[in-house]
Amino acid sequence: MSDETTYPAQQQEPPGRTQDMNPVPDHGERSYVGSGKLEGKRALITGGDSGIGRAVAIAYAREGADVAITHLPEEKDDAESTCAVVEAAGRKAVAIEVDLRERDECDRVVRDTIAALGGLDVLVNNAGYQMPREGGLDEMSDERLDRTLKTNLYALFWLTRAASRHLPEGGSIINNTSIQAYDPSEALLDYAATKAAINNITVNLASELGPRGIRVNAVAPGPIWTPLQPATQPPEKIEKFGQDTPLGRPGQPAEVAPAFVFLASDRDASYVSGTVLGVTGGKPVF
Repeated sequence: MSDETTYPAQQQEPPGRTQDMNPVPDHGERSYVGSGKLEGKRALITGGDSGIGRAVAIAYAREGADVAITHLPEEKDDAESTCAVVEAAGRKAVAIEVDLRERDECDRVVRDTIAALGGLDVLVNNAGYQMPREGGLDEMSDERLDRTLKTNLYALFWLTRAASRHLPEGGSIINNTSIQAYDPSEALLDYAATKAAINNITVNLASELGPRGIRVNAVAPGPIWTPLQPATQPPEKIEKFGQDTPLGRPGQPAEVAPAFVFLASDRDASYVSGTVLGVTGGKPVF
């Protein structure tokens, strides 16, 4: 895990590639050691090709779960790398290429996951889209809003609706929200709004699905070093990325994954539902 508090200025074209980052993020490839917390479970992780999604996929596999991940066509290389690490842990890995902005495609993802893994126990709604805006509200296009809302909210609803029909008692849904829900940046107006909505959705779904024994929670990461950063931030901001946290540095994906493991475990988190767990480097989530 990198001890650096500053990273060199750099920029990529969206959605970004892991191997082109400096330094390459730590997803737990060498550090995460499992203890059977998710033995025999089957998980679907959207956006599992890189960043937090990759770290969660690796951790889940090493805890004993088979894993399906989704990715965009341009993220195929990263998805294959993630699957290789999952398979090296002795678990099944399935990569599903998809644009989650289409309802029918979200339904297909759930069907394909169940067909490949034999069922579904854990849904991780991790995939998200952000792009800092230039200019004021009048310059925010409908196309931008459509992409942000469909990726971050519509897909979450569609996937959760499809998956919840198949989740057993003891199943778990974990949503990826953000510190932006509590401390929003003006440049990320639309993104921050979706993350605040996800907090609300998490609490509502926990109430609705609780009687079926399905737990619904969320993780709110702070500034985490993922391809999303050099792909959406100007180079000069990368040099200061994460320094405004009390811990004074950005986090690594491997530092977020254990929160997703905890919430997925019906052994450790059997009475935890409707909770947003912050992994923020000290920034408050309330």
